[in-house]
Amino acid sequence: MKKLNRTKLNYIVDFCLTALFLIVAFTGFFMYFFIPSGIPRGMYVVYMGLTKATWTWIHNKSAILMTVAIAIHLILHWRWVVCTTRNFFRREKVKTEVCDSVCESE
Repeated sequence: MKKLNRTKLNYIVDFCLTALFLIVAFTGFFMYFFIPSGIPRGMYVVYMGLTKATWTWIHNKSAILMTVAIAIHLILHWRWVVCTTRNFFRREKVKTEVCDSVCESE
């Protein structure tokens, strides 16, 4: 089996994050604007083929998966985050060669 390189792994994680964000955003806006708030109101009414409980389930599960994907994304880019933060808060404008190479490679 072929090993997944870092660029492809980053692409897959970012693609999943984008898809999950779109699902969470769509379901959130849809529930906010079209489904009545409160537990008993509209609970068994069907909206675009799904009940309020199903819309909430999709929204919540997608948000949980998006949180996991964000954690993976941060783990994959941790060195870049540390180096960029360090360079951002550095008083003098001299940057270390190690951080420059790490920041450019990420």
